[in-house]
Amino acid sequence: MRAIVISANGGPEAMEYVEWPDPVPGPGELLVDVAASGVNFIDVYHREGRYPLELPLVLGNEAAGTVAAVGEGVTEFAAGDRVAWANVMGTYAERAVLPAAKALPVPDGLALDVAAAIPLQGMTAHYLTHSVHQVKPGDDVLVHAAAGGMGLLLVQIAKLLGARVIGTVSNDEKEALARGAGADEVLRYDGFAQAVRDLTGSGVHVVYDGVGATTFDGSVASLRPRGMLALYGAASGPVPPVDPMVLNRGGSLFLTRPTLAHYVATREDLLWRANAVFDWVATGKLHIRVSERYPLAEARRAHEDLQSRRTTGKLLLIP
Repeated sequence: MRAIVISANGGPEAMEYVEWPDPVPGPGELLVDVAASGVNFIDVYHREGRYPLELPLVLGNEAAGTVAAVGEGVTEFAAGDRVAWANVMGTYAERAVLPAAKALPVPDGLALDVAAAIPLQGMTAHYLTHSVHQVKPGDDVLVHAAAGGMGLLLVQIAKLLGARVIGTVSNDEKEALARGAGADEVLRYDGFAQAVRDLTGSGVHVVYDGVGATTFDGSVASLRPRGMLALYGAASGPVPPVDPMVLNRGGSLFLTRPTLAHYVATREDLLWRANAVFDWVATGKLHIRVSERYPLAEARRAHEDLQSRRTTGKLLLIP
């Protein structure tokens, strides 16, 4: 099969489109013909070595496809079933193996490429809005990069839950997308903290920040007393070490650096989050914007576009 492999950490040029041995499902595993693989910032972190992994490896940890074979002991799935998944490495490929316990049944009528765009970002948006901070009617919520794949989901879900949503974006085109997703107010990054204060009086209940280094201080300054800063990513680079007294001076603030794996640690939680998002998509309550579909061989270009922040919505690789 063909796959995108890295043998050393580095920039987009570290990714090679090569022949790679076909994976074989072991006990409790599924072999899946990949229909589409999601492109996410965590893939960049894996490629760069920010999150070190044993090399060489096939990049990618989100996809959807059709089960080709099942390993010994698998009873929940059979060949021909349609599944999606996240948090299992090796999806930038024509075929992938994953534990059956990580597989999500794709509902009838949902296209596999759309399903591939849902697990990682959809379940992340779910845990951020339902568990890290349970968004309630009347909450003021700040979403950074509100026109990105994650941002558009967070805006929509926060609105579904009754919040007033403030988004930050970098240009007019992205502002239109954020407003189309339901954002009540859309700001540019320059001076956003003061603008948030002017809009809310006391600050927001929660900030969802996947940008990191360039927005962190302003995110802290945007919170009301006892507000929550959910730093779920670092698209602009990692945040330097933080003095905990910053949280005290801001009003007994909360800071968390969550990751999806800890919020889908059980099969019950995994299916709860995935099925909720699939249902919202199926019923038209949540729109998945797939902005670009790249051939698998062009994974390097997909990473370059993602890191340049030229894109909006979700990026997919198609084998």
